[in-house]
Amino acid sequence: MYQLLKTEGNARRAQFITPHGTVQTPAFMNVATCGAIKGAVSALDLKGLKCQVQLCNTYHLHLRPGDETVKKLGGLHRFTGWSGPILTDSGGFQVFSLSKLRSIREEGVTFSSHVDGHKIFMGPEESMRIQSNLGSTIAMAFDECVENPAEYGYAKHSCERTVRWLYRCKEELLRLNALPDTINPGQMLFGINQGSTYEDLRVEHMRRIRELDLDGYAIGGLAVGESAEEMYRIIEAVAPEMPKEKIRYLMGVGTPVNILEAVYRGVDLFDCVMPSRNARHGHLFTWQGVRNIMNAKYELDEAPIDEECGCPVCSHFSRAYLRHLFKSGEMLGMRLAVMHNLYFYNTLMERIRRALDGSTYDAFYRQYREILGRRL
Repeated sequence: MYQLLKTEGNARRAQFITPHGTVQTPAFMNVATCGAIKGAVSALDLKGLKCQVQLCNTYHLHLRPGDETVKKLGGLHRFTGWSGPILTDSGGFQVFSLSKLRSIREEGVTFSSHVDGHKIFMGPEESMRIQSNLGSTIAMAFDECVENPAEYGYAKHSCERTVRWLYRCKEELLRLNALPDTINPGQMLFGINQGSTYEDLRVEHMRRIRELDLDGYAIGGLAVGESAEEMYRIIEAVAPEMPKEKIRYLMGVGTPVNILEAVYRGVDLFDCVMPSRNARHGHLFTWQGVRNIMNAKYELDEAPIDEECGCPVCSHFSRAYLRHLFKSGEMLGMRLAVMHNLYFYNTLMERIRRALDGSTYDAFYRQYREILGRRL
């Protein structure tokens, strides 16, 4: 259940009540694709990094270790050790990212596994069954994410099919939640808005899927090739059509500046691999901008990554030490960098919420959108 606490312009401060705890929004979900954050960060670490929600990948967990195996082991919460809310994506993004390994028809999508090449079929019902076996808090509807730019006629056809798939997802999840052996009978369902970068398709699609009265709604199919300006334009077109009383999730976004801009336009929830992926290459987010820890200027620098940061890494280790770890190929370097970036993102969301609470978000937004993307 989504409880809107206050607004400042289009920005929203709320809380989202789930079967596994209450999420204060705006919030960032930390991406644990295969049940762990890449960079040797566990669920136990996440609890100390201000994480509220963990996101896991349906497609990858279906392949390894297998969703039925996870169900036998008690579901993702018991399996990973994370007790808070977990969102599982639907496998729909793999329709986009594995475009050379799949074929789409009305029933669903046939994939070739990226692991061993064996054929996998996934449609709305299969996606819901896999996510039910995983026992996540929130299941994402099965959809098709088209590339940007997409041909108008194809994007329109894809939107119509995604609506039909959504009806099937809702019906199947209602059935699964009523079964006696379901791990999470309160599993929630989010619908996904598509339509490439065509405002008319986006608006029409949103109007159609909001009729299903789902637990939340996502804007999908962005940050996949279009410019940031195009992404903001689509958010501005879609957000007014989204139910005010439901949580709004922008999928796969993004940079700290992207988040500031999307919150300003009314988005509540985010996820992205960027903080962990960039960290593993030595790119660290700070309150002064983005720092490349591999630069020679940090060889003798005894300061922390960010003197304004209270994370466990900045409290104990220097820029010089982190640079040494990366240059030496030590796994600890990646682990510490990922921990710092996740803490930064979760602290960014905390500060956004605090600014909204104090009706100062506009000033916060205008100050930091000029700083956070700057290269140091």
